[in-house]
Amino acid sequence: MAEEDESFKVSETTHQRTTAGSPGPAPDRDLSAAELAARHGLTVSGARPSLPDYLRQLWGRRHFILAFSQAKLTAQYSQAKLGQLWQVFTPLLNAFVYFLIFGLLLGGRGNMEMPEYIPFLVIGVFVFTFTQSSVLAGVKSISGNIGLVRALHFPRASLPVAFSLQQLQQLLYSMIVIAAVLVGFGHYPTWSWLLIVPALALQFLFNAGLALIFARWGSATPDLAQLMPFVLRTWMYASGVMFPLHYMVIERANGPEWLANLLMSNPASVYMEVMRQSLISGPAHQSLPGWFWLLAVGWALVIGVGGFVYFWKAEERYGRG
Repeated sequence: MAEEDESFKVSETTHQRTTAGSPGPAPDRDLSAAELAARHGLTVSGARPSLPDYLRQLWGRRHFILAFSQAKLTAQYSQAKLGQLWQVFTPLLNAFVYFLIFGLLLGGRGNMEMPEYIPFLVIGVFVFTFTQSSVLAGVKSISGNIGLVRALHFPRASLPVAFSLQQLQQLLYSMIVIAAVLVGFGHYPTWSWLLIVPALALQFLFNAGLALIFARWGSATPDLAQLMPFVLRTWMYASGVMFPLHYMVIERANGPEWLANLLMSNPASVYMEVMRQSLISGPAHQSLPGWFWLLAVGWALVIGVGGFVYFWKAEERYGRG
């Protein structure tokens, strides 16, 4: 026991001499919170990563995005007896109503015969519904999934992108119906039908960017979701879903040609027209200017890339309200 006490005294004396000889590290209590975090390698929880890191994180969640979009698509009509058939029936019924009102009662089809007008209308309704549904889902993607946002750490852009992907999958199923309508009215497959692949890819990029923009707005202002149906309905009427814009503005309303060109240059009209030109063989769709494809690329890049950056800039604020 005496030997242990003596050993303890020697160690304590050595420790005191060492401490007195060198100042050693400062105690943690003398450091600020920022210095303490830096000393121990800690970072701010939920801090916005750099844009390249954010892209890598989003790519790393690609399996989650796909699975989430498929689950939402499956659950969308799970309570209905007809189930997923409503994915096709809903836009078809809308097209039928628009046909009765604009095609028959109001004469909005212009000089197009029925074999050309019916596919014109069906394509317009399905393609615009793709954008409309992406925006409506995007505006609620953060505020409507606030529990998931607060419980798990993941790039928040995964949610609006997943909802846009859900709408793309729904449109792909609907393309079977569009093809049947086209063939039924005498528009048979040609090489130009392959152009629907780049057209849908560009529209998806545009829709995802738009969904990201509205997701940021909707996260701060949840009431925006109540306003958007009215805004989108106005956009639909201004985009020529049910009638050819050039005919309606110039021939029916005696409006200036620049107004018709301006309305046709809006992105919803652009993506409808490039799809119609690719699928419909008829005089009304053989004279579409080539710059429509340039507009389709431009809108996709500006809104797609710009919307992603705009959403990323507020990454650390989502779920904190």
